[in-house]
Amino acid sequence: MRGSITAPEATVGHRRARGTAVAVASAALLLPLLGVAPSDSAEQSASKGLQSAFATAAAEYHVPQSVLLGVSYLQSRWDTHAGAPSVSGGYGPMHLTDARTAIAEAPHHSEGTEDARGDSSRATLLPDTKVPETSQLPARLKTLTKAAQLTDLPAERLRTDAAANVEGGAALLAAAQQDLGEPLSADPADWYGAVARFSGADDSATAATYANDVFDVIRDGERRTTDAGQNVTLAADPGLRPATAQLKRAGLRAVSADGTECPRTVSCEWIPAPYEEFGEGDYGNHDLGDRPASQSIKYIVIHDTEGTWDGVLKMVQDPTYVSWNYTLRSTDGHIAQHVKAKDVAWHAGNWDINARSVGLEHEGFLASPDAWYTEAMYRSSARLVKYLAKKYGIPLDRQHILGHDNVPGPTTSTIPGMHTDPGPYWDWQHYFTLLGHPFHRTAKAGSGLVTVLPEFGENQPVYTGCVTKGQPCAAHGSSEVRLYSQPDETSPLIKDIGLRPKGDDSTIDVNDVGSRVSTGQRYAVAGRDGDWTAIWYLGQKAWFENPKKQPTAVSASGLVATPKAGLTEVPVYGRAYPEKEAYPAGVPVQAVSPLPYKLLEGQRYAVGGKVAGEYFYAPTFDTAPHKVVIGTDQYYEIQFGHRVAFVRAADVRVVPSAS
Repeated sequence: MRGSITAPEATVGHRRARGTAVAVASAALLLPLLGVAPSDSAEQSASKGLQSAFATAAAEYHVPQSVLLGVSYLQSRWDTHAGAPSVSGGYGPMHLTDARTAIAEAPHHSEGTEDARGDSSRATLLPDTKVPETSQLPARLKTLTKAAQLTDLPAERLRTDAAANVEGGAALLAAAQQDLGEPLSADPADWYGAVARFSGADDSATAATYANDVFDVIRDGERRTTDAGQNVTLAADPGLRPATAQLKRAGLRAVSADGTECPRTVSCEWIPAPYEEFGEGDYGNHDLGDRPASQSIKYIVIHDTEGTWDGVLKMVQDPTYVSWNYTLRSTDGHIAQHVKAKDVAWHAGNWDINARSVGLEHEGFLASPDAWYTEAMYRSSARLVKYLAKKYGIPLDRQHILGHDNVPGPTTSTIPGMHTDPGPYWDWQHYFTLLGHPFHRTAKAGSGLVTVLPEFGENQPVYTGCVTKGQPCAAHGSSEVRLYSQPDETSPLIKDIGLRPKGDDSTIDVNDVGSRVSTGQRYAVAGRDGDWTAIWYLGQKAWFENPKKQPTAVSASGLVATPKAGLTEVPVYGRAYPEKEAYPAGVPVQAVSPLPYKLLEGQRYAVGGKVAGEYFYAPTFDTAPHKVVIGTDQYYEIQFGHRVAFVRAADVRVVPSAS
C-alpha cells in the first residue's frame, strides 16, 4: 500500500518530493519502509562539511540533530572510511548496511590451514563450511536498500557520499518513529524507541542496551576530528531523560541472560556449543574443564569471525567443528555465550593458549580484510573484557589481551598456518581506551622499552591483498607499524624464518605478520638513529620510523628477559609445557619442542608475565582420564615478534629495562 508521511511545518517550497513511501511494512522487518521527502539542500551539504550535513538532514526529516549525531557516533564515531564497508557490510557515518554488495567469499574458519584445537594428542580438525546465501541475510544487514527507497537516492551514493548517507539514516529514524506511532518531535527524549529500532536488534534487551548507549553519548556530548578531517561536535545534554517505555511497543522478542557469564551492562544470551560424541570415538566441539580451580585463565583472545552472525552461530553449534566462548554482533553489540569459562574452547590454534584463555569472536564477513568495526561492538566487547579480566585477574595489557594474530604457533610446522585476525585495522588504542587502560608514555625519553603507539587514523601503511593478491588495499587507518632491516624504507623488511623457512623476504600483504608490530605491544630498544628506532624482534634488530613530530612509539618501563651469563642463545617456545618428569603414568609426555627462533646473547625482550609449565590432557569424550599436568619448570611470556612466545625461566635473567 503506497502512502506518505505527514511531517510538521512542511510546505511545497520547503521540500521537493522524490517519491512516495510504503506506509505499512511486514512486522518481520526491523525498519519499516516509510518515507519522508527530503529537500534539495541535502545534495549540497557534503561541500559544507559533515556537521552541516547532520543539521540539514535533521531539519529535513524532523529528527533532533542530537539524536542523529548520537546514533551516528555509536555506529561509526562519525567516520566515513572513504566509502569502504564495515565488517558487517555497513557504509558511511550512519552505518547503512548493504550486504548484497559486501558479502564474504569464504568464512575465516574454513581456510584449512589452522587446527583450532592445536593439540597433537588428537587428530587435526580441519572441517569445511559454507557461506550463507545472500537471500538468507537478515533485515539488519540490508538497511541501505531501505534508505534508498525512502530517499530516492541511488544506493551507490548512499555508500560513498557522507551527506547522502546521513540523509538515509535520518529517513530511517523518522520512519521508525512513525511506525511506533510517535510524532516527529523536536525533543530528543521522545526518540528512544526509534533509536532502539535503528539498532537492527530483534530482541528488546539488545535494542535497549544500544539505545542507552546512544543517549549516554548525547548526555555526555562528544567532539572529534573524523578520518576525513571533519570537526564534528555534539553538545552535551546532561539532563536528558529518554522515554524508555516506548520500547514496550517495539514488538521485539525477549531474551533471557540466564546461564550467561556476562556483565549487566551488555545484552547477552546463552546459545550453547554442543559437547557431543560422534563417529568412531571422536567428539567436539570443546572440552569440559574446571577452570580456574584446576588451571588459571591468563589470556583473552580477540578474533573476528569472517562469517555472518547466523552462519557463525550454526558453526559453533556443530559438534564436529570448533568453538569459542563468546560471539559479538557487529551491528548492535549483542553477545551470545557458547562455552562456560570453566571449560576449554577450541579457538586459538594453540592448545596451551586455549587451555589458559577465553575466546571472543567478533562478527565480520567481508572478503576484504580492510574493513572497520562499529563503535557498538567495540563498546560491548570492552565491557565484556573488563568483566572477565576483573573476574579472573587478567591484566589489561597487550601481553594478556591478545589478538588471534598474536597467538604463537605451538610447533615449528604450525607457524605458517596460524590465523591473522583481527588484523591491522582493529583499533587497539581506542579499544584499550574503552577498557579504561589507554596506552601512553610511562618513562622518560631514551628508555630501554617502547610501547608501539601510532595515531590510528593518520597511520596508513600500504598493504596488498585485501581484495586481489598483490594489489594495494584501500587507504585505511591502522594499528600496525612496519619493520625494516636498516633505518631506511628502501631496505628489506625483517625476515621471519618461521613463516618462510627458506629465508624468503617478508611482504606487505595484509595477512603477512612477519615484519610488523602492533599498537600496545612493548619491545626492548636495540638502537636509535635520528627518526628511527630499533627493537629486538625475532632474534634480530628491527627498525621502524619514529619521528618526534609524529611518533609511532612512546617510551615505556618494565621488565625484560635476556640470556643468563654464559649462554650465547636461548630456545624460544610456542607453548609452555611441563618437563617430562612431571607426567604421571597414563599421560603421554608432550614434547617441549622449541620454535626455529633463538633469543641471542645481548638481546632483550619485554616480559609479559610468568607461567607454570602446564598441560591439559583431554583426548577423549569421557572426562575420567582428563588431567592437568603441572611441572616445576617456569616460563616467561615475552613479546618476541608480532606474536608472543615463551622462554624457560631457567634460561634467562629478568631485569628492569634500562636506557
